[in-house]
Amino acid sequence: MLVKWIEKQMVHHSRFDDSPFIPQSAFPWSRGLEGNWRDVRAELDALLEHREALPNFQDISTDQRRITDDDQWKTYFFYGYGFRFDANCARCPRTAELLARVPGLKTAFFSILGPHKHVPPHRGPYKGVVRYHLALKIPSPENACGIRVGGQEAHWSEGTGMFFDDTYVHEAWNGTDEDRAVLFMDVVRPMAFPYSLVNNMVIQGIARSRFVQEAKGNQDAWERRFAQLLDRK
Repeated sequence: MLVKWIEKQMVHHSRFDDSPFIPQSAFPWSRGLEGNWRDVRAELDALLEHREALPNFQDISTDQRRITDDDQWKTYFFYGYGFRFDANCARCPRTAELLARVPGLKTAFFSILGPHKHVPPHRGPYKGVVRYHLALKIPSPENACGIRVGGQEAHWSEGTGMFFDDTYVHEAWNGTDEDRAVLFMDVVRPMAFPYSLVNNMVIQGIARSRFVQEAKGNQDAWERRFAQLLDRK
């Protein structure tokens, strides 16, 4: 399969070693996000006043039903595979401003795990993007919330970020009585030419796929309902 062959090339032609967690030095722009994390947290807090109205992950991306089927993984999308959701960005202008500065940004959303939510082991669909979590709301004790990637465990700390390769089997959990929230992002994996060009072509193809187009339609429909809800208040 072509995608599998391309992923094998990425092991040899990425700008960093193939490992579950990726050094932050590979993405220097992340320092700017972390330096302004409190601005992002403030906009998250305002949205959490409407927590119950936020969409469950599987309501946007039906493919996620294999790993979550309850109302304890809430989302708020800014970008999805390169598509920008303008109304959501307008409600969080500072976050949108910071995201606009991120090179190669493809997906970005607030990812909110409810109390005692566990996301079971699973694998991401494509190695051509790298996952980033900026920790925004991490209940105490911090070690009660965590993520395991390729057998390596890590814990979030408010105001700091972590990069990882989501094509390693990974799982996440919130073992507290409060919400855990991160700014969840996928960015294009830096690669040497011509593999970078091939990678961009694959990503563009995924963006045109049925499951991404369906998710975009679901998100657009939710945005309209949410706007109506806010107008009534």
